[in-house]
Amino acid sequence: MKDDIHGYIESLLPPRAELFAEMEQYALKHGVPIMEPVGMETLIAMLKLQKPARMLEIGTAIGYSALRMADAMPDLRITTMERDSERYEQALQNIVRSNDQERIHVLFGDALELAEEAEKYGPFDAIFIDAAKGQYRRFFDLYVPMLAPNGVVYSDNVLFKGYAAGIETPSKRIEKMVQKIKDYNEWLMTHPNYQTMILPSGDGIAISIKRSEEK
Repeated sequence: MKDDIHGYIESLLPPRAELFAEMEQYALKHGVPIMEPVGMETLIAMLKLQKPARMLEIGTAIGYSALRMADAMPDLRITTMERDSERYEQALQNIVRSNDQERIHVLFGDALELAEEAEKYGPFDAIFIDAAKGQYRRFFDLYVPMLAPNGVVYSDNVLFKGYAAGIETPSKRIEKMVQKIKDYNEWLMTHPNYQTMILPSGDGIAISIKRSEEK
């Protein structure tokens, strides 16, 4: 999506609550990856349509997206995971500030090693993948067995600042990561068990709906 259109849509968004505004400023200042505002609002809208009761988030960072989703959906319970110790502690502090610690449970560690622990909180109606881009397919394969019937997988950053779509030319440093995202997108779109659509909102959100087992 062109920057001018994206900027126009963002200008229409209502102001966020004080805590969320603070977190957005902190993320901007310290280079913490959180969802772009338009992408965040898109995800919240999709979740309101789906109405999941339990959700697994892969990639907590400082807790921004988990708190935004919990705020928008009072009945949603979220299990989320973060491997960076500093961000993990910040997420816990932000969750306490919001008084959502009863509904958001944060697991500390590498998502590739937390499946057994996460399974205790499932099955999940929705899974949100927003962690190491080069590991998206491994995250997907590892955690979709915990997805409830009619569950949905949301994958963020699948356009990766336009690199995946060929709008921007990646540097040598990120060429391999861009290729992994492109491979993931192509794999998702042809997956026999999921129907996927990519929305050019924020940094790109893939929505993968589990197909019915009935013919």
